[in-house]
Amino acid sequence: MDLESQRKLISVVAAAIIIFFFRFNCFCYAQNSPAFDFVKHAADAPRVSYHDYIIVGGGTAGCPLAATLSERFDVLVLERGGSPYGNSNVSNLASLVKNLAYLTPTSPAQRFVSEDGVINTRARCLGGGTCINAGFYSRASRREVKDMGLNPKLADQSFQWVERELVFWPQLTEWTSAYRAGLLEAGVTPDNGFTYEHLEGTKVGGTTFDPTGHRHTAADLLKYADPARITVLLRATAQRILFRNVTGQHKNPQAYGVVYKDEAGNIHEARLKGFSAGEIILSAGALGSPQLLMLSGVGPADHLKSFGIEVVLDQPMVGHSIADNPLNIFAVPSPEPLTITSVQVVGIGPGYYIESLTGFNLVAALLGGNSPTVPYFFQGGIVGEKLARPLSRGYLRLKNLDPEDNPSVTYNYFTEPEDLRTCVEGLQTVMRVIDTQALSEFRCPNQTVEYLQALTANLVVNNRARSAEDATSLEQYCSDLVMTIWHFHGGCVVGKVVDHEYRVIGVGGLRVIDGSTFSFSPGTNPQATLMMLGRYMGVLIGNGGVEPSDWSSC
Repeated sequence: MDLESQRKLISVVAAAIIIFFFRFNCFCYAQNSPAFDFVKHAADAPRVSYHDYIIVGGGTAGCPLAATLSERFDVLVLERGGSPYGNSNVSNLASLVKNLAYLTPTSPAQRFVSEDGVINTRARCLGGGTCINAGFYSRASRREVKDMGLNPKLADQSFQWVERELVFWPQLTEWTSAYRAGLLEAGVTPDNGFTYEHLEGTKVGGTTFDPTGHRHTAADLLKYADPARITVLLRATAQRILFRNVTGQHKNPQAYGVVYKDEAGNIHEARLKGFSAGEIILSAGALGSPQLLMLSGVGPADHLKSFGIEVVLDQPMVGHSIADNPLNIFAVPSPEPLTITSVQVVGIGPGYYIESLTGFNLVAALLGGNSPTVPYFFQGGIVGEKLARPLSRGYLRLKNLDPEDNPSVTYNYFTEPEDLRTCVEGLQTVMRVIDTQALSEFRCPNQTVEYLQALTANLVVNNRARSAEDATSLEQYCSDLVMTIWHFHGGCVVGKVVDHEYRVIGVGGLRVIDGSTFSFSPGTNPQATLMMLGRYMGVLIGNGGVEPSDWSSC
């Protein structure tokens, strides 16, 4: 097959990659819905209600946090999305192709494009990002747990609490087994076998897809909740936080309620009980939490005033120090069709991770959404590298006053030269892995890794300007073909916006517990750490801020 034909064939990989990484739309566990009678639609909620704790966002951290707090307190969860249960088309790994182009104003994944021109997705579903990710489960390293200021014993107990309900051993496909051997052959050692731990070398991680191919999400952790003490409202979009003492001379502003809108457009209020020591907790994600703080008057004063927002607290660091872990991939056409696989094996190198996905027989028309088909297909896999801890930092700003809209986000990919050097090293490792004997039977004959670079360089994977040097220069390739793997974080970073117990600095009764507080993305995939953090902080808050002495109770 000539180069032009191969380019035509390989260009459809862009559809697979963009849709999987950017629009993997709520492949949520959708077997029989659990008997969660406390999960209701916001339209059925009273105009005003009172609670000990109000959690904005029923996502990766919010669900375990709410379940844990409900053991002792009356808890309300406001989730802007719908339920992950009840739709068999979106539950199975094998059925994901049918849903790849599913985008609506209320779909479980909400697309956005950063100001850098990189296509991305934020979750809009009970269970959050665990509904739209690749299912890979890997704990934060012990060093990362220490860097986060967490007690390692309580963190370990919290990880185990999550794992008992959600995490499984993956069933490796032929490609994944060969890819694992290829990592080791390329020098990504040692072989750490199957482990949840974050260890340098090659490892088989956990998965949130069970052996039948059904996805499990953070929403499943609500089974631990006390049904008499928790209410979860779906299609409840928080509009702003309510504060007292906004103009007080000697007291900090105090959060006491949340205004939210149901799907019919009706306005409701949720308030803290008058004599409760409870709090409002934002778990709306790395975009949603800083956005809601700004809409509520907590953020850079000049920026808020430009939108006519009354300033409750001039906090210039809200929305700052936001980052995304850049992803770059090589497409590897295969002579034979490959079984669909999520991420199962990862290579952990010095500053980067190597991951793989396979089995996307997708029509090129999926690039454009739900319309006409084009008779070109891609069969094969992709191998990509993700920067572990990018140094480049960006910022988030409001576009308007509508909390349903995405804010403006700039990640500033590769503005720090060290990030570009690490990306090049990671791609060189990717090329060695692809060029191994272990993967040779899954590659089309006579296709060198340089040839694959040139082919992949023709994909339309983002909205960035391109250079003719992409086919030969790895530096240019990194910058021009940068993608995301959804692990964006920051905007409410610990020590800058929240303290080490996740309380918003300068106001009372308000915390942020989600990925916006992270200064780095922990583990190879942050979902394990986010669910752990929700459980961890629920235990800590429920115990009055004191770490429990009886670890077995965690």
